[in-house]
Amino acid sequence: EKVLEILNCLHIQPVITAHPTEAKRITVLKIHRRMYLLLKQLEFIRWTPSERSRLVEQLYAEIDLLWMTGEIRLEKPTVGDEVVWGLYFMKSSMFDAVNTVYERLDEALQRFYPSRETISHDFRISFGSWIGGDRDGNPFVTAEISGQAMQAARTVSLELLHSELRNLLSVLSIAEHTVTIPRYFAQRLKQLLAENKNHRSIEKRNPGELFRQFSRCMTDKLESTAMKSREKPKAPGYRNVQQFCADLDIMLRCLHDVNAGEIAYYRVLRLIRTAKSFGFNTVKLDFRENAMSTRAALEAILQSSGYEMPAQVQAQRNWLIDRIEEPWITPPKPGALSGKAAETFATFKVIAEAYEKFDDKTAQNFILSMTQTSTDWLGVYLLAKFAGLFTGKTHNDSCRLRVVPLLETIEDLRRGSEILSEVVQCGAVRRTIAAEGNIQEIMIGYSDSNKDGGFVCSRWETSKAQTELHETGSKLGINVTFFHGRGGSSGRGGAPTEEAVMAQPPGTVADSIRVTEQGEVVSAKYANRGTAEYHLETLAAGALRHNLRSTAARPGSDDEINKAMDSLSAASYRAYRAFAEQEGLIDFYQQASPIEELAMLKIGSRPARRFGVATLNDLRAIPWVFAWSQNRMMIPSWFGFGSAVKQTAETCGITLLSVMARQYPLFRLIVNEVEKNLPQVNLDIAAAYTLLVADKEVRDRIFNVIKDEYHLSRTMLLKLTGEKKLCERFPRFQRRLQRRLIMVDQAGFEQVRLVEEFRRMKSDHEGRREKLVALLLSINCVAAGLGWTG
Repeated sequence: EKVLEILNCLHIQPVITAHPTEAKRITVLKIHRRMYLLLKQLEFIRWTPSERSRLVEQLYAEIDLLWMTGEIRLEKPTVGDEVVWGLYFMKSSMFDAVNTVYERLDEALQRFYPSRETISHDFRISFGSWIGGDRDGNPFVTAEISGQAMQAARTVSLELLHSELRNLLSVLSIAEHTVTIPRYFAQRLKQLLAENKNHRSIEKRNPGELFRQFSRCMTDKLESTAMKSREKPKAPGYRNVQQFCADLDIMLRCLHDVNAGEIAYYRVLRLIRTAKSFGFNTVKLDFRENAMSTRAALEAILQSSGYEMPAQVQAQRNWLIDRIEEPWITPPKPGALSGKAAETFATFKVIAEAYEKFDDKTAQNFILSMTQTSTDWLGVYLLAKFAGLFTGKTHNDSCRLRVVPLLETIEDLRRGSEILSEVVQCGAVRRTIAAEGNIQEIMIGYSDSNKDGGFVCSRWETSKAQTELHETGSKLGINVTFFHGRGGSSGRGGAPTEEAVMAQPPGTVADSIRVTEQGEVVSAKYANRGTAEYHLETLAAGALRHNLRSTAARPGSDDEINKAMDSLSAASYRAYRAFAEQEGLIDFYQQASPIEELAMLKIGSRPARRFGVATLNDLRAIPWVFAWSQNRMMIPSWFGFGSAVKQTAETCGITLLSVMARQYPLFRLIVNEVEKNLPQVNLDIAAAYTLLVADKEVRDRIFNVIKDEYHLSRTMLLKLTGEKKLCERFPRFQRRLQRRLIMVDQAGFEQVRLVEEFRRMKSDHEGRREKLVALLLSINCVAAGLGWTG
C-alpha cells in the first residue's frame, strides 16, 4: 500500500537542454550508434562463421568512416539544428524505453506482491525540453523559432501515435462472432462511425471486425488532429490527448472483458502509456528568460500603456498584485514595443497562440532565471496577463502558464522562502497553484551557485534551500516540488543519478522530480535504447527509494549534522571566495586556459557570455567549468574541500565527518564526487598552461594557492575515507579512468602546445586555420575522455 501510494503520486521528467551542447556532431553520434548496434549483434551466438565475418567487416567499415569523418563543426549550429538534435533521441530510443520501464515496474510489482491479482498505478514518465524555448542569453531563440519548435515536437508525436495506431489496426483481427461485445464498446463505435465520412467503407472493409473498425476511426480522427487546416477531414479531430486516451481506455476495458487481457496489455496499454508520456507534443516546452529581460519588457509595456509603478520595493509588490488582480487589463497596442522588449513580449504571445492552436500541454513552464525578488516573479504574471494568458476576466481567474523561479546564487537560495511567502499573497498566484493540483515548482540552480560559492557550499545551500522551501510551502498549504538544474560535470551538479536523488532532503521528492539533461549527457544516457532504459529506471528507482527512506538512518542528531554541514559550507565558501576574488584571477583564467579558443568550437547556438560582458560574474557557468576542465585544474569540482574538512574537523571532530561520509547521503555524495575528480587533476598539464600567463607574479601566486588546496584536499579526503590512495573504494571507476587518462593526458600536453602556437600566429597567417582545427580536436578529445564539456 505504501509503494502504491508513492507511485500514484510520482512523476519523473528529464528535461532535455542544448547547453552545453554535444561536442560531437550528430553525424558522429549516428556512426557511434551503428557501431553499437553491430557490437550488440556480435554478442549473439547464432551466427555462422561467414555471417559473423560480414558483421565484423561492417564494423571495420564504420570505424574507417568514423576515422575519416570531420569531428568538429565548421559552422555554428542553429537553434533549429538543436531542435532536430533533441527530437532525434526521442525518436531513436525514448519512445520504446519508456514502455520498457513501465513493464519492468509491472513485473517487479507482480513478483513481489503475488497475492495482488492486478496492481495498477499512475506512475508517470514524461519529458520536457528547453530547446527552442530557452531565451536566457541566446538572442537566436525568437518567438518565431519557439513556435517552430513546438510544431516540430507535435509533428513527431502525432506521427508516432499514428504509426502505433495503424499497427494496432493491422493486428486486432478479433471477429465479432467469437466474443460477446459489451454494450459500452458498441455504443462508442457507433458514435465514431457516425462522425466519420468514410464509415461505409470502414464497415465494408472490416466486416464483423469491430476492434479494427474502432481503430480505423481513431486513426482518421488522429489524422484530422494532425492536419487541422485540411478542408475535408474524414472525422473531427481529438482536442487533446485525454480524449484520445479515453477511446483507448474503452478498447482496453473491452479487450479485458472479452478475455483478451494479454492483447490489451501488450498492444493497447502500451499505446496508452506512450500517449500519456509524450502527449500530442513529444516534449513539453519550457520557456526561460532572465529576470533582467522580463523587467525591461514590463517597464516598456507599462510606459507605453500609461501605467506608473512606484519606486519603493514594498509598494511595487503591492502595486503588481493589484494590477494582476484586476478583472481586465489593456494589452499594449501593436507597435508600442520595440527591440528586445517586443521580442520578450512576443514570447508570451506565441505561448498564448500555442494554447489556442494546440493545447495547454504544449508549453509547460516559464522559467525565470536569476529570480532575486518577489517583484521579479510577480512581474512575469503581469506580463502573462497582458498577453492574454489568464483564464478569464473575473476576480477568480488564474494563469494558464506556470511561472517557475530559478534560484541560482547563494544569496537567492537563502532568500527563496521569503520570496515564496511574498508571492503567494497574490490571489491569482494562489488560484494558479490550486489549478495545478496545489503544486508550485521551484528550480534550483547548481551551476551558478557553484560558480558563486564553490562546490561544497553550493551543495549544502541548494539542499538547505529545498528543506526551507518545503517547510514554508507546508505552512502555506502548498506542495513545493523541485526542478534540478544539473549539468554533466560535478561542478555543475552532475552526479550518479540514484545517488543524486537519494541525497535530496527528506520529503522533497514526494510527488515529482524534474532534472535537466544537458548536451553530451543526453547522448551518453539516451542515444541507445538500452542505456535510456537503464537511466530512466535508475531515476525512477532513486525517487521511489528516496520516498521510502527512513530519516532514522541518519548517522547523528539533525542538529549535530546541520552544524557540521554549516561549518563545512562556511569554510569552503571562505576559501573559494578568497580564490575567486584575488587580484589577477581573470587574467590568469583567460591566459592559463583555452577559454577564448572554446568560443571557436561550434558546439552550440548560444554565446559564451551574457549580455556581452567579460567579467567573472557575467561569464556563463558552462565555459567556466569547461575551461577549468581543459586545463586540468578542475577548480569547480573540488576547490575549498580540503580547507572545509580541515577547519570543521577542528571543531566537530574527524570521527563525525568520517561517519557522515559513509552514512549521510549528501555528504557521502560530496566526498565521492571530490574523490572521483581529484585524480583527474593533472598539475603537470596545469603547470604547462600557467606558463602562458604573462605576469609571473600573478602566475606563481595563484597557481601556488591551487596546488596548496589540492594537496590539502587529497590529505583530508584520505583521512575521511581511511584509504591509502584515492579511489580504492571505486575499483571499476579507477580502472576505467586509468585507461582513459593515458590518452587524455597526451591530448592535454599537445593542447597546451597548440594553444601557445595558435596565440602567437597573426590572424592572416596561412597555417592558422589548420592549427585551429588541431586545437579544437584536442579540446574534443579531452572533453570526450572526461565525459563532459560543462
